[in-house]
Amino acid sequence: MKTNIYVNNDKFITGMTMKDEAEFENNNMALHACENIEHIVSNRKKLAASLHCELENFICANQTHSSNFHRVTLADKGRGADRIATAIANTDALYTYEPNVLLCSFSADCVPVIFHNEVNGLIGVIHSGWQGTVKEITVKLFEHLKQIEHCNPSDFHIQIGAALSQEKFEVDEDVYVKFKDLGYADDFMYYNDQTQKYHIDNQQTVKKQCDLAGIPAERITIDPTCTYVSPDGFSYRQDKQCGRHLSFVMKKSE
Repeated sequence: MKTNIYVNNDKFITGMTMKDEAEFENNNMALHACENIEHIVSNRKKLAASLHCELENFICANQTHSSNFHRVTLADKGRGADRIATAIANTDALYTYEPNVLLCSFSADCVPVIFHNEVNGLIGVIHSGWQGTVKEITVKLFEHLKQIEHCNPSDFHIQIGAALSQEKFEVDEDVYVKFKDLGYADDFMYYNDQTQKYHIDNQQTVKKQCDLAGIPAERITIDPTCTYVSPDGFSYRQDKQCGRHLSFVMKKSE
């Protein structure tokens, strides 16, 4: 099972599953975009075993390209793990202090943001497609974590996962204007005269949002894998029937 492990130390494990032809449905992890639910449950169980946890430790949301986030408690354990009906509704970011729960985010071109706070142990995942980026879900969540959870932004480590590259992220003027209106994305866009399309670097825009939240640049890492170009990537732009990557974070018990 192909998985990019980004962090694995005595306190945290973070990573992102990748496309793998040796697994059911190419290692698709999404119940909302699959041929057979049993295949996805089997893939998730295999992932759980590799991470030394159980499927009932997974916590999944019903992602809607919103800017909504949810603080996970132990009562949420297992939500969305083996069926969609129990997933946390209308939510695109999760965070928690709880150990031994696997926070999950699903993507196929959208930008996954995986983070952990090495001082207070807070962990989280964000799903930031272009809609989430222009709604500033990352900015809003980190503002909440600073104000409500009293986090110091310098204590976070951020991993921006594999996503659609700027070269492959072509948009029309309507989407370009939404990014332009952010006021800080100009450096991450260019216009292609031949195709009359704009190209946007969503990963760099999200990184800028982390910068604006006060997170030091040296604590932000970007996976350069393009989900469209790489054989290990699921790309909705390339194939509307594609599977989904699962980006995850778990705090290990003391």
